[in-house]
Amino acid sequence: MRPVRTGEAEAGGAPAVVEPRERGATRIADRVVAKIASQAAREAVGPLPPDAEAPYATVVVHHDDTARVRVHVELGYPGDIGGRCGEVRRQVTARVSTLAGMQVPEVVVQVERLHVATALDTALGRTR
Repeated sequence: MRPVRTGEAEAGGAPAVVEPRERGATRIADRVVAKIASQAAREAVGPLPPDAEAPYATVVVHHDDTARVRVHVELGYPGDIGGRCGEVRRQVTARVSTLAGMQVPEVVVQVERLHVATALDTALGRTR
């Protein structure tokens, strides 16, 4: 990484150099990372059942470079629940890594509710 030169001149007339550690740091708030994770989960889950709530996430950021994520989702049933949860994990990990520049060692997917498909209900003679 190259040092940044400021407009102020040193005694010899050359611009002063600011070392990387002296420039400061960017800190991304937990809630911003949670919004990124929530949007990534929405993309991974795909179309939701009519009465399902959108996925949401809670995040804890450690040392400004590692994020532990918990995503809450509602899924349609029947379906490949494990496969869809795996896709949510992959998508959240990729998006948070790319957009926030953080490592994501853990993504917990919590299935809050399963929505039985309406066509299946009708085929079985069930009504609400």
